[in-house]
This record gives sequence, structure tokens and C-alpha cells, in this order.
Amino acid sequence: MPRLRTFLAIELSDAIRDRLISLQEQLAIIASDVKWVEPDNLHITLLFLGEVDERETLDICRAAQRAVANMSAFHLTVEGTGCFPNARRPRTLWVGIGAGAEEVCAIHDAIEKPLMEMGTYRRETRGYVPHVTLGRVKGDRPTEELVKAIAKHKSWSGGETSVHDVCVMSSVLMPEGPTYTVLGRAKLLA
Repeated sequence: MPRLRTFLAIELSDAIRDRLISLQEQLAIIASDVKWVEPDNLHITLLFLGEVDERETLDICRAAQRAVANMSAFHLTVEGTGCFPNARRPRTLWVGIGAGAEEVCAIHDAIEKPLMEMGTYRRETRGYVPHVTLGRVKGDRPTEELVKAIAKHKSWSGGETSVHDVCVMSSVLMPEGPTYTVLGRAKLLA
């Protein structure tokens, strides 16, 4: 049976995605050693499941829907820049979540438990931090200019969007970058 690279995510509005693209373009002037996330692929990852048997995707969609069935839609803001694991050794460049971060974490926690019980997810050792990945540093030694640029944009604001559902997504890795497909949507209360 085919396996699908699967994850759960919150999609972003076009307006926020446009602002994120603009930020990527500003940072790209300074950082040539970064693999930027493709514009269509900018999102908030909730849980990355990895390779999942295609037959299990319907059960994953159902588990996600049950987990969020009593949770209300909400607004979130996308703001501030940062990097993992830290500013001295940035490997992943990201934009954080301001308002709505608590709700995003609650959704993550609600979905995590049933997926662990199903055996389709293993808890990560590091705590969950809601964010949008902008890019990944390719080289071993990031430039000091990049570190300064990330610090300079700490107060950057990408705006506000409404969250009405959680997407179960598949990802197919291609030479030009991953292609994402929505497998299902878990609706929040209106």
C-alpha cells in the first residue's frame, strides 16, 4: 500500500502570505545561503506525521475532526522573527504567532493524543512552538548579517487572519520543492 508524507497544518490568508513573501525577499538580499519555503507552502505546522499508510489518512482526518469538534474558530496574528535552534546557530528561520498562539497550542495538544494512540505520531522531544517556517539555512556558518536581519525584524507584523479549520495535508517531495495536497479539513465551531 502506498505511503504518504503527512502533516497537519493551519493555512494562512493570501494577505499574510504576501507579507511573508515580501519578508523573505528582504531577507534574501542578505542571506544567499537560505532555502526559502515556496510561497504556496507557507503555513503553520501543527504535527508532522512523516510517512503514513494511505489507508490511515481517513482515520487521521476523523481523529482530527473529533479532537477539534468543540473548539471555536479564532483569530491569530503572525508577527516577529526568530530562528531554531538559537540566534547563534540559526538553522530554521521563522515568523511567530502572537494573538491566537494559545489556541494553536490547544489544537496541537488536542490532536496529538489521539494520533499517538493510533500509532501515527510520535511526540517530539522539544516543546511545540507555533510558527511559520520562512526558510532553512543551507551552510554550516550563517552570516552575521543574517543574524542581525532576523534580530532587526523581531517586531515585524504580518497581520491577522481567521482560523476556521485544520488541514490534513500530504507532501510529495520534488526537485523544485514539495507539493502539498489537502487530504481533509477538520472544522472548528463557527
